[in-house]
Amino acid sequence: MNLRLTFACLAASAIAATAAGSADRPKGYLAPGEFDVTHVIEPAPRPGDPRYSTDRQIFRATRKLIGTPRWQLATNDANYAVPALASDFSCAVGVKLTPENAPKLIHLIERAAADTGSQSSHAKDIYERRRPFTIDKGQICQPASELFDKKRQQMSYDYPSGHTTWGWTWALILSSIAPDRAQQILERGRAYGDSRFVCGAHNESAVEAGMLSATSTMALVQTKPDYQADREAARAELAALRASGERPAGCDAEAALVAQRVMPRLDPATTFRR
Repeated sequence: MNLRLTFACLAASAIAATAAGSADRPKGYLAPGEFDVTHVIEPAPRPGDPRYSTDRQIFRATRKLIGTPRWQLATNDANYAVPALASDFSCAVGVKLTPENAPKLIHLIERAAADTGSQSSHAKDIYERRRPFTIDKGQICQPASELFDKKRQQMSYDYPSGHTTWGWTWALILSSIAPDRAQQILERGRAYGDSRFVCGAHNESAVEAGMLSATSTMALVQTKPDYQADREAARAELAALRASGERPAGCDAEAALVAQRVMPRLDPATTFRR
């Protein structure tokens, strides 16, 4: 696994890229009010819900991963800037992806992510679920200050996971335009979501909700003619890049970590699993 920079540099680059790019991001494909994901995903677990107890067990059990290679991957995955996500999915796609060599792909993903991200943010505001490390104390893989909502002057909400929504949006789009690599891409997207509860920044139920939120929103997004036109342009761009582009490094080590299932063994008497 090639962990390209120290986490301090990763975090700094993510914050800088987010701040610099927020004004330039394209609008989504959906009209305001066209969809409400809170009618699709389940409400966030509350005390007394078996899912709540499961989340507590998973947070405590996954603190045992601190310092392991899987913890390093979760630390790497905490960086949600576009260049980082392009790098994260490069091995899965089979070619080195950058914003510079795949601008049409990035444009497609950012437009779709404007829709998936706004839906997850809306759900967060509705459910107001606390993050796991504010309930059970334990180390997380990124500074808690990065998760602080400066506008509200409080810790940002947990459910659904925004990182997972973002990563799963990448996975859904990439697998649709490179279907021969769909398994590798979707596995990487799943691992990207898992990294959030390995990190301790999110409850596991928030990761599941982030994947469902992105999937539900994308079911409508992909029906839009503008999306379909942008997808075909990105498909042609990626096909040309795969034919002549640079192969990424460190893929065998990354594949081993992605294949590592990190769900701990839980107490069946108090555990709710689908």
